[in-house]
Amino acid sequence: MNDLQQQIQEAIDGLVESGTERGLQTAVYRHGEQVVDAVSGLADPETGRPVAPDTPFYAYSVGKAATSAVAHVLVERGLFGYDTPVVAMWPEFGAHGKESATVRHVLTHTVGVPGIPDNTTPEDLCDWNKMCAAIADSEPWWEPGAKIAYHAYTFGYIVGEIVRRATGKPISQVLREEVAGPLGVEDEVYFGMPESEHGRLARLEDVEGSAEFLASMPDDAPFFKLGPRATIPTAEFGNRPDILKADIPAGGKVTARGIARIYAALMDEVDGVRLVSPERLREISAGTFTGMDQIMGFPTTWALGYSVGQLGADPRVRRSVLGVGGVGGSYACADTATGVAWALTKNRLTADFAASELISGIVAKVVAK
Repeated sequence: MNDLQQQIQEAIDGLVESGTERGLQTAVYRHGEQVVDAVSGLADPETGRPVAPDTPFYAYSVGKAATSAVAHVLVERGLFGYDTPVVAMWPEFGAHGKESATVRHVLTHTVGVPGIPDNTTPEDLCDWNKMCAAIADSEPWWEPGAKIAYHAYTFGYIVGEIVRRATGKPISQVLREEVAGPLGVEDEVYFGMPESEHGRLARLEDVEGSAEFLASMPDDAPFFKLGPRATIPTAEFGNRPDILKADIPAGGKVTARGIARIYAALMDEVDGVRLVSPERLREISAGTFTGMDQIMGFPTTWALGYSVGQLGADPRVRRSVLGVGGVGGSYACADTATGVAWALTKNRLTADFAASELISGIVAKVVAK
């Protein structure tokens, strides 16, 4: 595996040297042991601060993996089950015909409320009670469990409110106490990040032309059904102090090694800590829903909280891979067939996953030897 460290270091150095990327982290675990910890480039070009292994990146939806891990740990402890109705913990959520919705529907993005109100502002996203009240009162786009669409923002609030109702604690606190803390990465995986820690973050930047492209998109573009223009993840949005410190568990501020460590601990013991039992992992992997995404119009498959299939490939390829990517091209996953978990985080927000696909290919080749 030393060869893997070298290959990945050379790959990310090449991406930075070519100007394609600004700053990157990559971490790989195999059977609970970290085998790669590579960084390259700058966390903040203005100050020249380099990326370090403990530099958190706002990797957007990559953080959904941590949100789901919190839910699985609580299911393991018996606080609720996957088929528990959401209304059993959050009665208000049953408004307008959503009373049949279950935790399983939420985790598979089939619960039927993929969009936030079209007048939502960034300030609203930071108001937990306001967002949860709006989502609870929303009308479902379909009967829960009937269809699928990526729940970009709503996933985090719904899971987070289920967790809050079940434990009496905000999901950021439960993440720290039950998942990140036991794994020793409580200062590397956050939903809401204390303002005192913001100086450690990598500064996000948009690729040239992305702001103009976003501005040229019509208001009725499918993308804006997930959230209005003001809430679309951009570098400016993701560098805002209020957004960074808010509990928005649809995304996370993470290091590559921190989020990869969580994936690794779903599959194996990591320094004596395993988040869920082998039986629970099998249930997480098997509880899938496949269908046409009702917003974006492409086929998609979700297990319980994780997208299924190898990055950049047909969803039917390597269905043992469970992962979540984020706006801007960061990505993390676990392969239950090989026991490998890996993550790539980066601060230049690209429209593709080219850097992550490069790492995916390197990891696959070395593991297959």
